[in-house]
Amino acid sequence: MPKAKGKSRRHKYSYNLNRKRLYRSARRRAAPRIACSHIRHAWDPRKSVAQNLAEMGLAEDPNKALPIPKKLLVSAGMEAESDGQQPGKKIVRKPYVVNEMELEASLPEKKSNTLSRDLIDYVRYMIQNHGENYKEMARDEKNYYQDTPKQIKRKINVYKNFYPEEYKNFIESLKTEKMEVQ
Repeated sequence: MPKAKGKSRRHKYSYNLNRKRLYRSARRRAAPRIACSHIRHAWDPRKSVAQNLAEMGLAEDPNKALPIPKKLLVSAGMEAESDGQQPGKKIVRKPYVVNEMELEASLPEKKSNTLSRDLIDYVRYMIQNHGENYKEMARDEKNYYQDTPKQIKRKINVYKNFYPEEYKNFIESLKTEKMEVQ
């Protein structure tokens, strides 16, 4: 087996590079990667993660935020310890973060699923020429991939589910064409 190309050459060591200092400064600069833009804009790099999340009204530890009820602990055979302490309410200084996140979550999700133009044309051709006869569709010369009748039926059902209004209009136009021909 041949060797990897980069392994045979000699590597030069840089004596002037202070690796300890580079490593420390990179670790100090590294901020948490935040995906949500609302949290990213309200984040204060001078504060800890727990302090930032507390100010926004978000939980750092979900187990502490929603504790297991004592009834479940007792019924499961575990002993419930009662501290007698009520967790104090924390002051939320940035409530707009949670409000914006809730608003964004309540928006309806866009359907990004679409079918290829080839599949749509294939399904429309089959329905136009053969109607509901799937065995005939399987024997059609345009059935390039040699789909079975069940596979063709499944493709037609997928088209019906993705574009229900377009399918209804297409079927109605076929009915009017048949009426005109007769």
